[in-house]
Amino acid sequence: MLLVVKRSGNVEQFDRNKVIAGVRKACQGRPINEDDLKMLGQKVEEDLRSRGLAQVKSEEVGKAILKPLRDLDMVAYLRFASVYQNFENLDDFQRAIDELNGMESNDVDE
Repeated sequence: MLLVVKRSGNVEQFDRNKVIAGVRKACQGRPINEDDLKMLGQKVEEDLRSRGLAQVKSEEVGKAILKPLRDLDMVAYLRFASVYQNFENLDDFQRAIDELNGMESNDVDE
């Protein structure tokens, strides 16, 4: 059983459906289907379980969501990251966009 320690200090069992529900909001209006969301939820759960820990912080769950979401849809990634990472201004968005553009050009080079 994998447990998640919330910011409040409460501990609850990991729920893949909560991951999917949170990501679904970031994906509204994007060309992403339910199967894509389920696959992302599975990847996040597998990543967290592979760490071999009984408990993970909720922040770790959020971090585990970022890479598969970025691979799935960059706009949804920016939406999720802006909330998860508490973007405060346009500079925060620009930094994230610059990172994405840098990663994209690295993918082309490989």
